[in-house]
Amino acid sequence: MAVTLGLSVGLAGCADSAALGLVQQACHHVKISLTLYRESEHQANAQVASSDLAKAQAELQTASPLAAEAAGQAPQWQALMATLAENSRLPESDLVQALQQQCAVAQTGGTTVPTLPDTTLPAPPSGG
Repeated sequence: MAVTLGLSVGLAGCADSAALGLVQQACHHVKISLTLYRESEHQANAQVASSDLAKAQAELQTASPLAAEAAGQAPQWQALMATLAENSRLPESDLVQALQQQCAVAQTGGTTVPTLPDTTLPAPPSGG
């Protein structure tokens, strides 16, 4: 029984470690996306701004499956997965703060929980 418990704890640690690695990869893409997003906001050339926004979206789309796999291995990453999943429904401007906070946790090794402000997502568009 002690061996089984030891293996369980060891395997859970490996899964958490693997999940953290995936989240850190996802957050690397998030960081690139947020940089591109901010650059697009200050870009005078509309074509360049549009290109930056498209690249920012692509980075979030690249991050999403990494976060989903991490959430499957360690439930603590489900919030990041859910936020990235909202990318197809909400503008990036609505996701920036949550993405920053969730990735800040990944930078600390997943050991801290950020203080999240009370926020309400906008209602989904009505089906008409």
